[in-house]
Amino acid sequence: MTHRSDIGAAVIGSGFIGTIHIEALRRIGVNVLGLLEASPALGATRAEEMGIPTSYASLDELLGDDRVRVVHVTSPNNLHYSQAKRILAAGRHIVCEKPLSLTSAESAELVKLAASSGLVNAVNFNIRFYPLNQHVAELIRGGGVGDVRLVTGHYFQDWLLYDTDWNWRLEPEYGGALRAVADIGSHWLDLTSFVTGLQVESVMADLATVVPVRRKPVKSVATFATDREAETTPVAIRTDDVALITLRFQGGARGSVAISQVSAGRKNSLEYEIDGAASAVAWNSEQPDSLWIGHRDRPNEILLRNPALMNSLGRAAARLPGGHVEGFADTFAAHFSPIYDDVIAGRPAARPAYATFADGHTEMLLGDAIADSARTGRWVDVAGAAPASSRSPES
Repeated sequence: MTHRSDIGAAVIGSGFIGTIHIEALRRIGVNVLGLLEASPALGATRAEEMGIPTSYASLDELLGDDRVRVVHVTSPNNLHYSQAKRILAAGRHIVCEKPLSLTSAESAELVKLAASSGLVNAVNFNIRFYPLNQHVAELIRGGGVGDVRLVTGHYFQDWLLYDTDWNWRLEPEYGGALRAVADIGSHWLDLTSFVTGLQVESVMADLATVVPVRRKPVKSVATFATDREAETTPVAIRTDDVALITLRFQGGARGSVAISQVSAGRKNSLEYEIDGAASAVAWNSEQPDSLWIGHRDRPNEILLRNPALMNSLGRAAARLPGGHVEGFADTFAAHFSPIYDDVIAGRPAARPAYATFADGHTEMLLGDAIADSARTGRWVDVAGAAPASSRSPES
């Protein structure tokens, strides 16, 4: 019988997110064999620092390593499409960071390639795998809040508050035409569709760039870096700092979300409230072990994450007993576990428990509709139909 320790994985990129991928893979028992970085020198340095046995000089060299069965793509956004195509063509299972590509035409192609390959394909919408979000998904699907009527919330960060804050995501050629919406808004949109089981059908969006000129450091800057570089050059910004989006979900539910990367004091605040005909639930990522449950005719409740008190999906995602907070990095281990169960099986489950390339494509189509609405000032329908597979919490 194949075990996770028998599976070799390689990771492309060892920045903020890549490092979390590596640590989570080790935590669930997967053998991290190699690392590909932006340059061979950087790769060799980072591989030594992280105790990874192999540093690849190129993607060709990585794909030539027959020990590698799964490749994790955590490179800049503009590389996802080309790297994913080659990984699938080489017969490797793949886990790709979002966004899946820079355009929906590219993501549509990747969905077709993944489907025809029969390989496991996943997009890292890890926030689904906070245990309480898994609990909410099962609760709502079981009628626990009644028919969903309203879905509201925000995703706020402050790491790009100042004009001296810089990251490659600010440049459309690397990050894409949408920035705040694609970078963090996509997480909120995917998560709320997952927990409610409802797809967004149309949108009305207002996007704004509130820091029109930023001072780009001459030297490269890591994501979430706080040090200020003395030598900079002014750059006009063409991507969104903030977004206000009104939503219409299938079945008649309404929603709204505010997205910002310039909200002082909000480090990583994804918040939603889902109001149903019988009750309501609310959750915030900065207090991830607490779920508010609202009632009309009896006292409201606070459910603290505890495997003994959650439903089956919540328990499956939990890794620690109650009272021991599970945070952002923990969701990666919970997310990767069903992915690697499918890798062991050799193919995706009929209804994967994780977001697939099809779900990544859905987010790209949502982004297209949001950009079109902001440009035209009107409601825009979201193209295509939702993939049935991972909109359900059932595997």
